[in-house]
Amino acid sequence: MSLYKKIKAAQDSKDIDGYLACLHEDFVFVRHQSGTEVSKSDWKPTLTAMMQSEALGFSNQRCLYENDEIMVEHSFMTFPDGTSEAVLVVNHIKEGKIIRVETGATPIK
Repeated sequence: MSLYKKIKAAQDSKDIDGYLACLHEDFVFVRHQSGTEVSKSDWKPTLTAMMQSEALGFSNQRCLYENDEIMVEHSFMTFPDGTSEAVLVVNHIKEGKIIRVETGATPIK
């Protein structure tokens, strides 16, 4: 099973542990708003809150490209605060897991 399919299945079933299992121990999330980097342990509470929220929504979610080094995704997201964005996600892969995530987002009215 591709890494995209694993992470999408975990996301769809709100399986936080399954999602975290797809992240490398040295995982870093780069916030597109500020460029700050967040470690896996610091990302877990935010990820948990977002995945547990009924207000978080995805539409037109798809994998644009995936190989052993990179996975590129695009989706439209609605966040718990009511905002919506078109989100491009670049996942860097190491040892079969996501080690670094960088996003770009465009607000949607």
